[in-house]
Amino acid sequence: MTRVSKISESPPHAVEQALITLGRNIRTARLRRRLSRAELAERIGISRYVMADIERGKPTTAIAAYLGALWALKLLDELREVADPDRDLEGKTLEAARSPTTAPKRKALDDDF
Repeated sequence: MTRVSKISESPPHAVEQALITLGRNIRTARLRRRLSRAELAERIGISRYVMADIERGKPTTAIAAYLGALWALKLLDELREVADPDRDLEGKTLEAARSPTTAPKRKALDDDF
C-alpha cells in the first residue's frame, strides 16, 4: 500500500491554492490550443485521468506530470524563475547576516624551513 505524505493528504491552504491555480492555468492553456485532455495526455505520456488530476490541482499528482504538461504547452521556460537563488531576497539577507563582518586575522608567516 502506498503511503501518502501529510503535505499531499492535507496541504497548507496556500499550497492547495497554488496547485489549483496551476491546474486551472494548464487547463486554460490547453483549451486555447484546442487540445483535448486525451491529446495533451498522449503528448506527455500520461493517462487522461492523470491529466484531469493535474487540471484539478490534485496534490498527490507527481510534479513530473505537471512539468510535462507545461513542457508540452511550451510554458516550461517560465518556470526558471521559481526558486531562482538570485531572486531569493530573504535567503540573501539571511546569508549576509551570517557572513563575517571583518576579514580573518592573518597569521604570521612561518619561514623557518
